[in-house]
Amino acid sequence: MLVELTIKNFAIIEELTIPFEKGLTVLTGETGAGKSIIIDAIGLLLGGRGSSEFVRYGENRAEIEGLFILDDDHPVLKKMEDLGIDANDNMIVVRRDMTSNGKSICRVNGKLVTLGILREIGQTLVDIHGQHEHQALMQPEQHLSMLDSYAKNELLPTLMEYKQLFTAYQELQKQWRQLTENEQEMAQRVDLLQYQLNEIEAAKLEPEEDVRLTDERYKLANSEKLFKALQDGYNNLYGEGRGLDWVMNAMSHLEEAKAYDKELEDLHESISNSYYLLEEAAFSLRDRFEQLEFDPNRLEMVEGRLNEIQRLKRKYGETVEDILEYASKIEEELDSLIHKDDRIHELEKKLEAIRLDLAVEAKALSEIRKQAALALTESIHEQLAALYMEKTTFEVRITQRDSEPQMRGNGQSYRENGVDDVEFYLSTNIGEPLKPLAKVASGGEISRIMLALKSIFFNHQGVTSVIFDEVDTGVSGRVAQAIAEKIHAISIGSQVLCISHLPQVAAMADTHLYISKNETDERVTTKVTPLTKEAKVDEIARMISGVEVTALTKQHAKELLQLAEQNK
Repeated sequence: MLVELTIKNFAIIEELTIPFEKGLTVLTGETGAGKSIIIDAIGLLLGGRGSSEFVRYGENRAEIEGLFILDDDHPVLKKMEDLGIDANDNMIVVRRDMTSNGKSICRVNGKLVTLGILREIGQTLVDIHGQHEHQALMQPEQHLSMLDSYAKNELLPTLMEYKQLFTAYQELQKQWRQLTENEQEMAQRVDLLQYQLNEIEAAKLEPEEDVRLTDERYKLANSEKLFKALQDGYNNLYGEGRGLDWVMNAMSHLEEAKAYDKELEDLHESISNSYYLLEEAAFSLRDRFEQLEFDPNRLEMVEGRLNEIQRLKRKYGETVEDILEYASKIEEELDSLIHKDDRIHELEKKLEAIRLDLAVEAKALSEIRKQAALALTESIHEQLAALYMEKTTFEVRITQRDSEPQMRGNGQSYRENGVDDVEFYLSTNIGEPLKPLAKVASGGEISRIMLALKSIFFNHQGVTSVIFDEVDTGVSGRVAQAIAEKIHAISIGSQVLCISHLPQVAAMADTHLYISKNETDERVTTKVTPLTKEAKVDEIARMISGVEVTALTKQHAKELLQLAEQNK
């Protein structure tokens, strides 16, 4: 649920911090006070389209921040873990800053994220529904996923099996098309791969050869300096009056001294060992510089070999190992192309085998969806009847594309979720034909239809909160009361925020926030006031009467509140 929202320098809002509770929170107030602006801020916080025009006039940036607390099993927690975002105690702090030049900065728990990632996370946290917005329920392409979410428990095992087969089928099709689509391109590809493979094989590369040759080139290029350094090192150690002579003298003196002091035995032995080690090292130095000789031909050969390797690196990889790996890869591809007829036949056999399995799984998916569609239709009719639309007919239409995919051309009929197309149809009056839900006229009827669907799908969509922005427009009387009860029913055990002009909806609120605007220093600011029980009576009376609040309208408001308590 959304626990707290902070808005700063957004539209006419200078600075607001609004705490929210579970259950139904209703926002009321005069038109233009900033109710919808608060909802717009939440929408932007969760990845909505931003604009520099949202930044309050005269300010450099607008800031929106929201704190959410989630259940342990909320799907967004796994997504955040995959993105490397900590979610300690299941708390999420989402922040979005918008500058006056149109730039957005998005953060989730302090980590910078892209707007796309913010939108992905936001869609699982809050579902904002407005009177004229094109929400998922009004988008036919979303109806399949909604039906699947309704039937998730029964559908998921079959759907997972289907998706695994579908992924394998796609990969095989890709390979098949590569082998069959263009003979001329295939021939050219064979020539290219053969040339590249011959070039690499002719080089007779060895693993890490470039590293060894680079070391050898450096040594050959500096052979004179190496010879002098080795010779000087030897001369400083060996010869009359040189290092070893002095160590020998020290060893002799200590041999005499240990005759007088037995404790010098270890020190004498240490110097003796050092002498013999130094003597051995000196002889090794002598052998190295005596064997060392400058070979300009070898240097030239090494340089040439390194140049050849560098030329191959520019074409086939950054290291010799990369080049050899590339050679192995193109050798396999070349063999596949040369023997492509056999490969095509093999792929077609595999495709046919998977196609048969896909057909079985797709049929099973369709059967599960048909059963789910019947149950969903019954639930929708129950919801609509409660909203005084008992004569409305709802239907889930499932159609199947051709389940026989064609390997040639673009005749592929399988898709990621099967072969079904799903669309919701509706008729609101007796004798009227069923029409696509997306084409049903807006107004009071569409408000009730959307609310009925929300009542069913809310628990299947996994969102933390639902926001209704004036979805009750165009209704009154007993329908208004039914809508109020339905909205409150959705809020039980969850969180619903609702902007409303209906006193019946306001009376059902667990929390009532009054939105007003004030003028300070010739600037308009928005203020949010939680209403007490007495203030709530006054506000509902105002909503009933419109202008003048009378004793009669106050009495009516009290009756509405009493009725609401009974309904709860």
